[in-house]
Amino acid sequence: MDRNDIVDVRAVDQATLDGLRAWGWVSYILHLIVAVTAVLPGTQASVALLLLALVIDLVKRSAAEGSWHASHFSWRIRSVLWCGVLYIITAPLWLVFIIPGWIAWGLISLWFLYRIVRGMLAMSRSEPLPL
Repeated sequence: MDRNDIVDVRAVDQATLDGLRAWGWVSYILHLIVAVTAVLPGTQASVALLLLALVIDLVKRSAAEGSWHASHFSWRIRSVLWCGVLYIITAPLWLVFIIPGWIAWGLISLWFLYRIVRGMLAMSRSEPLPL
């Protein structure tokens, strides 16, 4: 292998990292739209946006293995899964007591928004997130 081959490999690696960063930002923005509209009354974003972001994260996560980007893909996937579980667990509150259901879902939505903003800040600093 000569010197040019090494430069090409590094360029591909950097191109891959740049692509992962771009996909990460797309996913974070989709998550952010869903998170913000979940907190604001009367402005619910489509579940399709959340599912699209989740599919992006699931598909691209394997490409991020071994880089700091992997923690961001896992972070977003875990955020969505935990919120989904918490929404399902607290759904009966809406049927029995509307106010507690509204409070529970509001708190879950705020927690989701916090996780997305925290992830975006770490991404902007090129830092991994805790696993």
